[in-house]
Amino acid sequence: MAVAVCFSMGATDNHSRFNDLSHRLMCTCSCAEILGECNHVGCPNSTGELNELRAGIDAGHSDKEILDSFVAKYGAIVLAAPTTHGFDLVAWIAPFAVFGAALLGTILLVRRWANVSIGKTQAVLAGVDSGDNADRERRETIRRETGDGGF
Repeated sequence: MAVAVCFSMGATDNHSRFNDLSHRLMCTCSCAEILGECNHVGCPNSTGELNELRAGIDAGHSDKEILDSFVAKYGAIVLAAPTTHGFDLVAWIAPFAVFGAALLGTILLVRRWANVSIGKTQAVLAGVDSGDNADRERRETIRRETGDGGF
């Protein structure tokens, strides 16, 4: 119970909220860094954005309101992760769908290779030639001209 109380007290702390929200936003200076981690020397945007974030937290705005204000001002590109609504949902589903399709394709390909290999092996063991008639005639001609081929 004491652990739960300690964690819940830290969750309402403004510093932990600032840290959490700054890691959910991207810096807009095109350095491709998380806002809270932007180490771009002389970054023209991160200081102002961090000040906006701190002002929103100090004003008592909720996390959703702060994130929405950043999206309204800078666009959806400011979010470190896509939302789970509308077309952004594709960004969450597509990797799993591609992985599943690749796995299914690999399984089907291996099964086909195995079936072809088994079919050829059975044909060789049964003494059935898998070639066409011309190939069969050519082998018969060679056998007649060279003898029966046995020693």
